[in-house]
Amino acid sequence: MSYKLIIIGGSAGSFQIVNQMLSRLPQDFKIPIVLVLHRLKHVRHGFVEALSQKSILPVLEPEDKTSIKHGSVYLAPANYHLFVEVNGRFALSAEEPVNHSRPSIDLSFKTAAYCFREKVIGIILSGANKDGAKGLEIIKKMGGVTIVQDPMEAQIPVMPKAAIDLTGRVDHIYSSSEIINFLQKL
Repeated sequence: MSYKLIIIGGSAGSFQIVNQMLSRLPQDFKIPIVLVLHRLKHVRHGFVEALSQKSILPVLEPEDKTSIKHGSVYLAPANYHLFVEVNGRFALSAEEPVNHSRPSIDLSFKTAAYCFREKVIGIILSGANKDGAKGLEIIKKMGGVTIVQDPMEAQIPVMPKAAIDLTGRVDHIYSSSEIINFLQKL
């Protein structure tokens, strides 16, 4: 299977594993990665730079209508919802928060699922709310691969547990090292 997109959602406790993932991907990794991470809405700078220090791949914060390109990592901008469009572009929105979050992991996951169907991989990491569970369920229903960080390992297990409980059938419950190994083998 040739996957077209990897989309990762996380909140509190997810930054460290994201850094580990990005530092251990091969240089020739081609599948675009979208990071939808909850962060403070008024802090606009520093996050991309912090991820870029460890990442093998370029880390970008997309603007509205930015094209999704192979071999890049995209970080959802603070205080904007990030949608994946059928034409292979991103759309940004300042609509009301969903699950008390903007960006909403659920919204990003749902649009990625509808655009890429069985060619998307959705991953939920550590976090303190239920955002992402419904979106991961849609990825599963559309035939995509669903991965959840093992709640026993997650710094804050609420988000991984919610994803497991809602979907009832995620493909993989992995430790952070198993998630990294999975990605390295793609």
